[in-house]
Amino acid sequence: MLQIENLTVRYGPIEALHGVSLEIRDGEIVTLIGANGAGKTTLLRAVSGLIQISGGNIRFYNRHTLNGLKPHEIVRLGVSQAPEGRQIFANLTVAENLHLGAYQSKHARAVRDDSDKYYALFPVLAERKSQRAGTLSGGEQQMLAIARALMSRPRLLLLDEPSLGLAPLIVRKIFQVIKEINQSGTTVFLVEQNAHMALTTAHRGFVLQAGEIIKSASASALLADQDVQRAYLGG
Repeated sequence: MLQIENLTVRYGPIEALHGVSLEIRDGEIVTLIGANGAGKTTLLRAVSGLIQISGGNIRFYNRHTLNGLKPHEIVRLGVSQAPEGRQIFANLTVAENLHLGAYQSKHARAVRDDSDKYYALFPVLAERKSQRAGTLSGGEQQMLAIARALMSRPRLLLLDEPSLGLAPLIVRKIFQVIKEINQSGTTVFLVEQNAHMALTTAHRGFVLQAGEIIKSASASALLADQDVQRAYLGG
């Protein structure tokens, strides 16, 4: 589904990603783990078209090269992101946030149907649909960010640190929903600092360190890897 080959990203003279290569297959949950500053968010932003890449290629289904496309063009192809820090529209209602996620849709009935679908997935959002999004709890805002990303009907959903700042009970709920989203047919690329939750949820994983992929394996193999345990799992 997604092929990243020798991806390089620079911020001025600083090279944040050094020739990163990975692939994601249709139907998977793939996770990218690593420490703060490793380049995880940079990688997702490159896929989403939010930053310019310096070298390499990003291909979607081997039919579309994402290099140089604008973010809205990438969304139209079927790639959507729930960004780090949620970035919901605080002064708009829950319902308005969801509708903005479907801004490229020309069919009002489809937007209503999708809204109902994600209200069912996140019942608390249905209870608060007329409430300003800025008044929601952190967990509710994260649910809204994911639902808003899903409103564009992506084939590939990018999730950037969905557990950040949330209580353990809410984290478990979010990761259960990620599994349900995947089981319903959406491929998920998950960037996450909570390595244990990420690896127990994903099918495969990559470890990013200082802008380079240093390990790639099944999620279960990475969970059992002593280096990964020492560095990311408290082992």
